[in-house]
Amino acid sequence: MRTSAILLAAGRGRRMGQGVNKVFLPVGGVSILARAALAFAQVPRIDELIVVAHPDEMALAADALPPLDIPVRVVEGGAERHDSALAGVTAATGDVLLIHDAARPFPSQDLIERVIEGTLRHGACIPVIPVVDTLRLVNADGTASGDPVERDRLSHVQTPQGFRAEIIRQALAEWRSGVLLLDDAAAVLACGIRVVTVAGNPRNLKVTTPADLEFAGHVAVGSQGT
Repeated sequence: MRTSAILLAAGRGRRMGQGVNKVFLPVGGVSILARAALAFAQVPRIDELIVVAHPDEMALAADALPPLDIPVRVVEGGAERHDSALAGVTAATGDVLLIHDAARPFPSQDLIERVIEGTLRHGACIPVIPVVDTLRLVNADGTASGDPVERDRLSHVQTPQGFRAEIIRQALAEWRSGVLLLDDAAAVLACGIRVVTVAGNPRNLKVTTPADLEFAGHVAVGSQGT
């Protein structure tokens, strides 16, 4: 079976406050997008890479990619995540599709392999990290609510999220127009399809804020030293 990796890079990253799409920002001298692309290209089971870029940044995304040993295509994304994910899965030719936030520059080979295996066995698979912190609701006035949120069944969800091609294409095609899609598994779950979980990786952080970017720089330096 062929496996396609789809990098969603069409977001604007406004919370970063840099005036530029965050995936083009450098982390340890290499752009976030390039690091994510390299991570997937180095996994032997990945057969192609699809980069979904903002319509105004197609050439910029292509130029940001390093030379890779697998076929790469840059396709035009849409206004919302749903539009970009649908564009990516439509362009992909694999039987297994991995959809990844390009703003996560450090997906490990082990993590990618776990998601591929889970997808092959079950059809839909996402990586998760258990919640270990105390969770508490905060009232509108900024005060804490009385009871903590039960965390035993809560997890942080990461990407890549893996799906058999026919499952995710159908799910995204049927997604309710105008409803915000927070992750691609939500569309699959809305179709009544079971999604299994595998262990995520704490290093697989999503760069969203300047503090995340600084921390990612430390991770990159640490990786170079190992």
